[in-house]
Amino acid sequence: MTAAFDVSRRSFLVGSAAAAGGLALGFNIPFGGEAFAQGSPEINAWVVVRPDDTVVVRVGRVEMGQGTLTGLAQLVAEELECDWGKVTTEYPTPGQNVARSRVWGNFQTAGSRGVRDSHDYMRRGGAAARQMLIQAAANQWGVPAGECTVAKGVITHGASGRTTTYGKVADAASKLEPPKDVSLKDPKDWTIAGKPVKRLDTAAKLNGSQIYSMDVKRPGMLNAAIKACPVFGGKLKGFDAATVESMPGVKKIVRVGDDAVAVVADTWWRAKSALDALPIEWDEGPNAELSSEVIAQMLTEGLTAEQAFVGNQAGDVKAAIANGAKTVEAVYGFPYQHHATMEPMNATALWTNDRCEVWTATQNAEAALATAVDAAGLPIEKCDVYRLNLGGGFGRRATSHDFVRQAVLIAKQMPGTPVKLIWSREEDMLHGRYHPITQARMVGALDDQGNLTGLHMRISGQSILAGLNPQGLQNGRDPATFQGLNASGTEGVFGYTVPNLLIDHAMRNPPVPPGFWRGVNNNQNALYLECFMDELAHAAGQDPLEFRRKLLVNHPKHRAVLDAVAEKAGWGTPAPQGVYRGLAQHMGYGSYVAACAEVSVSDDGALKIHRIVAATDCGHAVNPQQIAAQIEGSFVFGLTALLYGEITLKNGRVEQENFDTYPMMRMNEMPAVESIVMPSGDFWGGVGEPTIFVAAPAVLNAIFAATGKRIRSGPLTNADLSKA
Repeated sequence: MTAAFDVSRRSFLVGSAAAAGGLALGFNIPFGGEAFAQGSPEINAWVVVRPDDTVVVRVGRVEMGQGTLTGLAQLVAEELECDWGKVTTEYPTPGQNVARSRVWGNFQTAGSRGVRDSHDYMRRGGAAARQMLIQAAANQWGVPAGECTVAKGVITHGASGRTTTYGKVADAASKLEPPKDVSLKDPKDWTIAGKPVKRLDTAAKLNGSQIYSMDVKRPGMLNAAIKACPVFGGKLKGFDAATVESMPGVKKIVRVGDDAVAVVADTWWRAKSALDALPIEWDEGPNAELSSEVIAQMLTEGLTAEQAFVGNQAGDVKAAIANGAKTVEAVYGFPYQHHATMEPMNATALWTNDRCEVWTATQNAEAALATAVDAAGLPIEKCDVYRLNLGGGFGRRATSHDFVRQAVLIAKQMPGTPVKLIWSREEDMLHGRYHPITQARMVGALDDQGNLTGLHMRISGQSILAGLNPQGLQNGRDPATFQGLNASGTEGVFGYTVPNLLIDHAMRNPPVPPGFWRGVNNNQNALYLECFMDELAHAAGQDPLEFRRKLLVNHPKHRAVLDAVAEKAGWGTPAPQGVYRGLAQHMGYGSYVAACAEVSVSDDGALKIHRIVAATDCGHAVNPQQIAAQIEGSFVFGLTALLYGEITLKNGRVEQENFDTYPMMRMNEMPAVESIVMPSGDFWGGVGEPTIFVAAPAVLNAIFAATGKRIRSGPLTNADLSKA
């Protein structure tokens, strides 16, 4: 369908690149006219009602285990007043979205925006569909729509007792002019939304019917394995195809761009085996000597550099520090981290002179489409991307679609043949888009009463936007660097009231590709800030909870979650013998979070994390059960990073190649997690990422309580935790 297609190839590529950088694009929300697909029984772009009363909710966001599909379907079903037991979901394609004037809005699922940025228009879509279905029934009966009610998809005319179902009037409803104004339910009246209903995707995952991108099969499909230059910025010099082209199953050996080579075979294992045997010559380029030590020196220099971008400022920090009764200083660090999704990068592509189609797992289908269009060399209307649920995303599949580009470039060399490209685990580890590396120099001044009078937080390190979306920089400054440290805004507010404050960033960009990693810059910013607040409290001779509470007096939501975890954990009362507690709080992605960790450390330095109490205020809780699951999953992710997560470089390449050198947290290491979901109801916050922020600092503060040692950088496998 191209009737509404009015987007040039160039404007779409530029716009999608902006979206890939995390920028929200504006759009209108039509309920009819251009939202209708000819011959389709849809009521509007979000709601399709089948004759058997099944309700299909179309969702622009994507599911990767976080529960977004279920949550958004709950919101639509709530306003639609349908039978929840008959609800299912489907993904529109980005090609359909562009052709229909982006009726489904932003296709990006990142930054904990799945529900918080979609709730309003999804709810309005459900409410509009309800009014149209009721009107269709009223028209058939010749009665005013105001005399009709609906419950669980059954429409009733009270005066006559007549009933019908959504399925029976759906076709007539789809032909009506949509309402210009719709009203939404007050959340206090919710019966489906706000409840811990069962997830829509659980059964498929349990019975094995769930299809992921790696499961795609197409008629006549071949498989590809790929190797890119292991040194960042290096190129492919050449390869000896004759050595492997007669190996079993091998169909073709192809150059992919200027830095990679792929083998195409009848099975992926045969493709990989031939690739491993292929003699390859690399031009390693200017970064062949890059190492972790060189990068560390670069960042250390930035800690005291004169030039820096200001993120948050108040008062006169220099004077406050110079006149402080006591000055506290510490340097923290946060290493490169890999996303390590269980499903490595992959995509299946089919290219002909007239059409390019891609099947893949992506957190931003429009960015994936833009990448495919550019690689295919075809008009946008001749390309599309079919989304599948993700076997892990964590930001890796949000902004970098290098695997899609490679799949299309390979398929282009085999016209008419579907080719499935799968990265090996080693390729996935060596060619990630890593959580940026930073250090922070923290300097605080206390008066003679132990009050914090000045704080300077200097961040030195990498900018994600400089690497992924330079046009998103603001006069060279990366605003995302200051997540959780801003004076205002939903992406993270610095909740402490400090009369003299300076938070700045000395940008240092090593030639290692950065990426958005679940929680992004809030992770290190919360660690730096909350661990240093603990240091300041002890330097002031004050209880860490009360020290924070005084500084949070003007930020009651921050303080409320902190108080909640302290109370539930029993802060101020004796912990079990040998167990010690640590606190942390933070705000990001629209939500307020806090944690209290309980740990023990043996005399020889063996750490045991026993328990974490975590609180989240996300404003409105669409599915409390899913939120609790996300909190628990956040701690798995955050604690794995603290315990083991570190990407190091030697001779220009990543040293970690698989889970033997980049381990994951084991089940026996996981603490008990007690979740407090405490929505205050006047805003919409995210839940997929926020509690990651407080995992590491809460545990590190508890380790100090247990050992008297400050651990200021991870992973803990590098630290000596034996008692001081």
